[in-house]
Amino acid sequence: MRRNLMMIIMLVISSAFTLPQEWSAKVTKVIDGNTLEILTSDNETYKVLLKEIDCPEIQQSFGAEAKKLTEKLLLKKKVTVIVNGKDRWGNRLVSVTLSNGKDINQELLKRGFAWHNTRLSSNSTLKSLESQAKTGKIGLWEKENPTPPWIFRRQQTMKVAKSR
Repeated sequence: MRRNLMMIIMLVISSAFTLPQEWSAKVTKVIDGNTLEILTSDNETYKVLLKEIDCPEIQQSFGAEAKKLTEKLLLKKKVTVIVNGKDRWGNRLVSVTLSNGKDINQELLKRGFAWHNTRLSSNSTLKSLESQAKTGKIGLWEKENPTPPWIFRRQQTMKVAKSR
């Protein structure tokens, strides 16, 4: 009996940590196209990353444009944030919806300022929006073969390692 009770308690505790959290928040800062600082209704500040997409780094082509678009769409606006876990560095991975119901990931993909991160997502809507932007040569897809940010970051890490 005691063993069963312990198993139930552990199950309840572990499920509490895996359930998505939903917050009403205000976007206080846009760090780059897919990284935000938010202030929750509980007056807590968090740095969060948009899940399922990756925008160009600021130093990359279209990185500044992705940041400007995210600022235009989100900065100082009230949003709904759903926390869907953390990445390997402990950053909160989130979905963000504007008060008008627009999904920020969809907007960034539609306008050609993000990649659908297929390593972490199989969302068919996001895949389709990226494909439409590629076909239409919209945003970063104006270039023949834009460098994805995860490759850019790896290249930067390798440059630093070689310079040592």
